[in-house]
Amino acid sequence: MTIHIITDGSSDLTSEITQQFGINVVPLHVRFGDELHTSEMDGAEFYKRMREEEELPKTASPSPGAFLELYKSLSADRDILVLCITPELSSTYNHALMAKEMYEEEGHPNRVEVLDSKTTSLGLGLLAVRAAELAQTGETLQSVSQKMQQYAKETRTYFTVDTLENVIKGGRLSRLKGTVASMLNIKLVMEANEDGAVEVLEKVRGTQKALRRLIDKVGEAWHSTDKDWVAFAHSNCEERARTFMESLLAKYPFKRVLFVNIGPVIGTYSGEGCVLVTYQTTLERSHT
Repeated sequence: MTIHIITDGSSDLTSEITQQFGINVVPLHVRFGDELHTSEMDGAEFYKRMREEEELPKTASPSPGAFLELYKSLSADRDILVLCITPELSSTYNHALMAKEMYEEEGHPNRVEVLDSKTTSLGLGLLAVRAAELAQTGETLQSVSQKMQQYAKETRTYFTVDTLENVIKGGRLSRLKGTVASMLNIKLVMEANEDGAVEVLEKVRGTQKALRRLIDKVGEAWHSTDKDWVAFAHSNCEERARTFMESLLAKYPFKRVLFVNIGPVIGTYSGEGCVLVTYQTTLERSHT
């Protein structure tokens, strides 16, 4: 490997995946009242605590110093590529850039490149895995960075949330409107758009219809989809997510699959019962 790959704790990659691909992770922070945890907090414990608390936990990005410390701990005979959560959702990207400037001012010989992934959760995680694969082939920082910018443009992330409780607690939906939507069994089908912002695509009745719409979204672009990798994430609803994954793969067979539980950072906003699918298309490549 010619490059160190770094991502942040919102990527939801498991320790097994990061070890397999040689990916370094800078954790984010999650706070329940006065209790400070990191994005590495056990998922089962996190979701249990969130059910019990009246208020949502608070999330925070890593400090520039946390990034700088990691940069300096890595061997200087390799360049460093950092893939971060979209700045639309966090200051993590800006802190990684600040650390890059500090690192360069100290005169270290290797280069650092920081990329905005335009996404988060396993959309970011999949980009980190793909970057690590390219690094393992011996490609240069410039080459990998260019390809990852392309992959970021091509990433498609769709998800549905099962409960509006976290949206209500987070102040993004009034209690009255949320209660009405819940009584009508309304589910939101959402996506991370090309700018990294989260958008509601549709409002449908029932979880199964929402999941079918996620499969439909994959099918709509199947002819131009990069069929090498697909990634699935869920927030503490593994059985539902595995059933969804099997249904999708039966219709649209990707070569390789990632499957993870959504961690504390993104889980704070999604709530339990979220199911997510992410992959890359090839449309942008045909125009470059």
